[in-house]
Amino acid sequence: MSDDRPVLNQVNLVVRDMDAMVEFYRRLGAEIAPTVPPWDQHHRTVWTPEGLGLDLDSPAFATQWDQGWPAGHAGAVIGFGVERRETVDAIYAGLTNGGYVGRQPPYDAFWGARYAVIVDPDGNSVGIMSAVDPTRTCAPPTP
Repeated sequence: MSDDRPVLNQVNLVVRDMDAMVEFYRRLGAEIAPTVPPWDQHHRTVWTPEGLGLDLDSPAFATQWDQGWPAGHAGAVIGFGVERRETVDAIYAGLTNGGYVGRQPPYDAFWGARYAVIVDPDGNSVGIMSAVDPTRTCAPPTP
């Protein structure tokens, strides 16, 4: 695991009003790609030139990738990326065995990555995600 160190690469904002959030971030100067219904109300992505992703997700969609996400709750998930799938499992096990709360155990996500969520000591959600393997993608769940 030491050579597959987690790198901050994503922030998810779970938002109650997608249209208002998209308008705000566009006025701020962020480029948000258009998408198709019904996804336009559930998931939008902003990528920075530095490679940091900002995802806007509805509470309904957040429960699809984090089974422990409180229904209707807005908030942030700080995302760290690793290269290998087994690193996600190792980090999750190390942290939960160390007494930290696991909210989403590692699983193979529909977008092709291995993914898990841990709660930090102040209650913030921290996602750990492997590199995407295109051979492991499948259709996303209905939002």
